[in-house]
Amino acid sequence: MELHRVLIIGSGGRENALAWKISQSRFCEKLFIAPGNAGTSLLGENVEISASDFNAIRELILSKKISIVVVGPEEPLVNGIHDFLIKEIKNDNFIVIGPKKSGAILEGSKEFAKEFLYRHKIPTARYRIFNKKNIHEAKAFLKSLNPPYVLKADCLAAGKGVLILTDLNEAKQSLEKMILEKKFGQASERVVIEEYLNGIEVSSFVLTDGHSYKIFPMAKDYKRIGVGDTGLNTGGMGAISPVPFVDQKLYQKIDNQIIQPTINGLKKDKIDYTGFLFIGLMIVNNEPYVIEYNVRLSDPETEAILPRIESDLLEIFLQLKSSELQTSNLKVSDLFSSTVMTVSKGYPEKYEKGKIVNGLDFKNESFLFHSGTKIEGQNIVTSGGRVIAVTSMDKDLKIALEKSYNTISKIDFDGKTFRNDIGFDL
Repeated sequence: MELHRVLIIGSGGRENALAWKISQSRFCEKLFIAPGNAGTSLLGENVEISASDFNAIRELILSKKISIVVVGPEEPLVNGIHDFLIKEIKNDNFIVIGPKKSGAILEGSKEFAKEFLYRHKIPTARYRIFNKKNIHEAKAFLKSLNPPYVLKADCLAAGKGVLILTDLNEAKQSLEKMILEKKFGQASERVVIEEYLNGIEVSSFVLTDGHSYKIFPMAKDYKRIGVGDTGLNTGGMGAISPVPFVDQKLYQKIDNQIIQPTINGLKKDKIDYTGFLFIGLMIVNNEPYVIEYNVRLSDPETEAILPRIESDLLEIFLQLKSSELQTSNLKVSDLFSSTVMTVSKGYPEKYEKGKIVNGLDFKNESFLFHSGTKIEGQNIVTSGGRVIAVTSMDKDLKIALEKSYNTISKIDFDGKTFRNDIGFDL
């Protein structure tokens, strides 16, 4: 049995969950995480390298004889890290989990994604693209829509480039700020305005080699900071998997109407794609529509779905390389997984860092996935808005949630905040 040295790129809860899962693999000889966090340091060797420093990553791979690289965040993928590493690392057995630049544009450009969806007749909201030359037409298009109004920066904006507004005048003002004042930098020089779909969101995940695919567990995440889905959008305050209302009939619709046409579309467009594909869905009257593609696992859904995977994840990655994905057996637990995120006071706006985190050494029945932490001397301190994701499992969703909240009560840091109603709508 050949053992592999693995590098995970990233520093969040998603990467901690990936490190936790991969470290259990019988194929894993040694695990590196760049740059990692306090949680990943317990599972492998953290290396202080930025996810955007491609040259330093290449040197690390060569010096440590790493054969598998798992790319967590979207930015290095959109900037072509897969293409760069394949060109630089002369090794036929070398694997990068994450698409090349030609596939990563599905997340890197909202315009490209919408054109891809329309071209391959995949259900999505109607839309138009605007820039400063036709901003007057954009305002007229807004007027033709029913509220709420959805404005999306075309390019990556660190997860903050989507606005959903109920007031027409506010939507027009925000449009001007995005395009003329570059509210999200160059990312919003072009803006997608699309029809608002009124339904329930579902997160769907696929691992593909560009030909065959495996559907990973679906999840429902909670984006708003406040109880009852109120307040500002965040990177995610919690997630539940499986999604109770996704029955076999809806599951088949998602596969037949969304996932299969997406994979076939990649093949038709000759897009070389190896890795995870997140498909953000809106379920409207029990019909699935695509609201976005991400070219990696999302956060905090990763922390909810990976504990449900009973198969060896690294073995599946190896089957991805050897074109055996279609014959691989993805075993998934039927238990409920509930993830609740603890965040810093003030998040998603201004918040303080460097708060000492206590209560992590209690024996409990939950998984702790660090999102924004670092080691400072003898202490673990906060280093981000989202701090620790707490995941618990049980055959009963309510009990799984009770376990998570019980664990959160033991974790302590100044300004600890969390939503106490994750799963309330299920």
